[in-house]
Amino acid sequence: MLPLGGITVVTLEQAVAAPFASRQLADLGARVIKVERPVTGDFARHYDSAAKGMSSHFVWLNRSKESITLDLQQQEGKCILEKILSEADVFIQNLKPGAVDRLGLVPMF
Repeated sequence: MLPLGGITVVTLEQAVAAPFASRQLADLGARVIKVERPVTGDFARHYDSAAKGMSSHFVWLNRSKESITLDLQQQEGKCILEKILSEADVFIQNLKPGAVDRLGLVPMF
């Protein structure tokens, strides 16, 4: 078993820093659940199409992760995220300052 086996990480991430950090956790055995926005997902998905039609950047940073699409502007999406977070051990986010507060997620952690 890998060192982080049994640990669940939930991420609201994009670009490089948080996806790289959570990928390291996944490589060490954590279950990583990446929450993406509807329609476009993580904007890094569209950087290029070199990896069998997918962005090489996105594939490299997000290997070994699960992904779910949630609209956090809607109550249903927030409720699903709250349920997932209630069972998580770690929450990582790299959104704009104040975004997590506006989503109402801060009191949970």
